Amino acid sequence: MKRQYDFSKGKRGAVIPPTGKTRVTLYLDDDVFKTFRVKAELEGKCYQTMINEVLRKSLPAKDLSPVTVDDLRQIIPGKS
Repeated sequence: MKRQYDFSKGKRGAVIPPTGKTRVTLYLDDDVFKTFRVKAELEGKCYQTMINEVLRKSLPAKDLSPVTVDDLRQIIPGKS
């Protein structure tokens, strides 16, 4: 083992970068939490995954941007 190590290029934080998930602290009503835990156990899933699925279903469709002229040109064949 070295007597001294060089940490001048070291970075704080997780060694492995996050992969599309964010850790949050969330307070749920007891009955809601218990319901998800029981249902998850019966289905052999993780209750966190089930809560995430329900939240995802409640989100609006991914692409709600207005249709542009360029979009129409791709959809409708005709003169450019």
